[in-house]
Amino acid sequence: MNTEDISFIIPVFNRPDEISELLQSFSQLKSAKQFEIVIVEDGSTIASDKVIEEYKEQLSIRYMVKENSGPGDSRNYGMSHAKGQYFIILDSDCILPGNYLENVLESLNKDFVDCFGGPDAAHPSFTNIQKAINFSMTSWLTTGGIRGKKRSIDKFQPRSFNMGLSRKAFEATQGFGRIHPGEDPDLSIRLEKLGFKTKLIPEAYVYHKRRISWSKFYFQVKKFGMVRVILNKWHPQTKKLTYWFPTLFCLGAILAILALFFGFYIPIYGYGIYFLLCLITAMVLTKSIIVTLLSLVAVCIQFFGYGYGFLLANIGLLLSDKNEELLFPNLFFKQKVQ
Repeated sequence: MNTEDISFIIPVFNRPDEISELLQSFSQLKSAKQFEIVIVEDGSTIASDKVIEEYKEQLSIRYMVKENSGPGDSRNYGMSHAKGQYFIILDSDCILPGNYLENVLESLNKDFVDCFGGPDAAHPSFTNIQKAINFSMTSWLTTGGIRGKKRSIDKFQPRSFNMGLSRKAFEATQGFGRIHPGEDPDLSIRLEKLGFKTKLIPEAYVYHKRRISWSKFYFQVKKFGMVRVILNKWHPQTKKLTYWFPTLFCLGAILAILALFFGFYIPIYGYGIYFLLCLITAMVLTKSIIVTLLSLVAVCIQFFGYGYGFLLANIGLLLSDKNEELLFPNLFFKQKVQ
């Protein structure tokens, strides 16, 4: 496989500044620039056309504009119009390191799979909050390494901010569904059912900017918790007790605090040890006291948001006779663009 076999697929919604940073990183890749870049403007009111025009002499860019139908459908739209035989899907808030494509091609040429995923990292230019959220979303202490920090992951499920997909796999699955978030694990599960192999390429990391405030982060992880319940319903074989961990962690914290009033201190000591480990790990990784302290805030928000969303969706599906799309319409995009 060579660079000319690759089409990058990038949906964007009202983010020309992000596209500018991403295209700048494309122009600095060490590999040959024979790949195609497909940018899908997903019903934006702030277009990226002027930014893209600046890079058209350096890069082969196809710019497509359509009505808003969500990131999953926009990726499908881009893949259906792309020229390449292998698609690399990126979020618009990513930045590529110089050796990104070289690492991807080296891994695929050595051990080809129809779907791969790569990790995300924090760029030195990111804000302290972005770095703290990156720690919370990638640390083995919080997510168990599911986003690419753990090499020994069985049946790794790539995430769509940094994901590769062969044309063969896309055509067999019809790509992403309308649920959002959660469209990427849903696709990974369907790929597995059809016998396609996936893998993690640890060296193919991206700098994932995460355009996020604390409030946006909370609502994002809350949705992650809610869609996990829906995915468990759609794909019962993927259910795991560990998905309950954030909910149980938060409920346990409440009980540990209440236990203090009755003279029981051991539970709160357990939480103290956990957060101490988070502090030490964050300090080692980020080398910043401010980011380390903010990382504890991010961990608490992530656990509470995900745990609450997971519990809320479980109760909702248990007590209601409505299907998940009627019960949680904000987790589904209605329109599909052909």
